[in-house]
Amino acid sequence: MSDVLLAYGGLFVWSFLAATVLPLGSEGALVALVRHEGQMVAPVLVATVGNYLGSCTTYWIGRRAAQALSEKTDAAMEQTYAAKLLRRYGQPALLLSWVPVIGDAMVALAGALRVPFGAFSFWILIGKALRYAAVAWAAHAI
Repeated sequence: MSDVLLAYGGLFVWSFLAATVLPLGSEGALVALVRHEGQMVAPVLVATVGNYLGSCTTYWIGRRAAQALSEKTDAAMEQTYAAKLLRRYGQPALLLSWVPVIGDAMVALAGALRVPFGAFSFWILIGKALRYAAVAWAAHAI
């Protein structure tokens, strides 16, 4: 029982941290757990929830930072690739929050631009769940 809690707890924490600005990837931990457990649903749910909550942390950091920054910084922020994606495709661009480098910036920018938290949560959860489901399916199929 404690091994299961350790494995799932580790996946949760690693997935949470991977959704912050730390340069981590959680896919390896998910693949290892799926291959060890032989099933996909629980690992995908744990990884999705952990990664979503990590994204929420980054969103709120972006929101708070925007309140503290000057207009000059706001103008520079608007020129980033993440800002251009959000402007061009709107909130559905948050489906790509899992993409390395631009994903974290997009999440923080969503907070800074005050994307409504409900809409943010909707798109982030869908994107994260689809990504983890695809990774788990591939790991299970191998």
